[in-house]
Amino acid sequence: MGSSDNSNLRGVLFMLATTVIFALQDGLSKALAAEHSPIFITMWRYWAFGGVCLILLWRTGFRTGLKSGQPALQVFRGVVLALEICVAILAFHVLGLARTHAIFAFGPLLVVALSGPLLGERVGWRRWAAIGLGFLGMMLIIRPGSEPITFEMSVAILGMVMFAAYGLATRRAARTDAAMTSFYYTGIFGALVMTLIGPWFWSTMTPFEMLMMATLCCTGMFGHYLLIKAFEAAEASAIQPFAYLQNVFSSMMGVMIFGEIISPWTIAGGGIVIGAGVFAFWREHVRAKQKAAPEGGLITPS
Repeated sequence: MGSSDNSNLRGVLFMLATTVIFALQDGLSKALAAEHSPIFITMWRYWAFGGVCLILLWRTGFRTGLKSGQPALQVFRGVVLALEICVAILAFHVLGLARTHAIFAFGPLLVVALSGPLLGERVGWRRWAAIGLGFLGMMLIIRPGSEPITFEMSVAILGMVMFAAYGLATRRAARTDAAMTSFYYTGIFGALVMTLIGPWFWSTMTPFEMLMMATLCCTGMFGHYLLIKAFEAAEASAIQPFAYLQNVFSSMMGVMIFGEIISPWTIAGGGIVIGAGVFAFWREHVRAKQKAAPEGGLITPS
């Protein structure tokens, strides 16, 4: 096995550990949401996240770390992600982990669909086919003709759309800013907005809930560290498809720990959406390699 294979293997292992940790976070968030507001929970998460960012910025320099070619967009990213996490936790509580993640799996496909008109990126027919297939999968999950779209399902759909907006903003910001710049803006401005609204939803935690909250904050930071290590060790194309395992692990947690019941429609629809998402990412990777090929190489639409 060559060094490239070893690096990719390490990256995959880091990504697998990351998905397990993020799934654990989802479970902890759902458990805490039974007694506390999602806004209160998110505030604590961002206080920990923002604190780490402040420590890192103190070492590197605030002006250097926060220097951005698109500061307004970066602030938008940070605020949207913080609010999206609030909505996601509410969806975990009212709809369940399994159905929420089945709907959230369409988010990356929505990013691809909107990257053409909003970011000027080229989306070929193969990826449009994957987007259409993923949309059909989501229709299997929500089945709008068989039952009305409930408030609970609307919350999950809103969260998915908000995360797609965050993903689009991240892609746009990456054109001018380093990854760590985006990281700092996400933590600092997310913490600021949650500090403004979170205290209005304050509630008293039991000692056990404090332990759960501390675990939630620590696993969040550790999970993002592992995610960074995964992308340092391996090519994105080798590890990104494994990120969908968070949907699987979170759904398993919903069934085994919280007693959720997954319908065959949700399983089938979720599987279709995930498969379409993996294919769309693979085509995006192929397209990127073709664009990087020497002139005169064969280029086909993605």
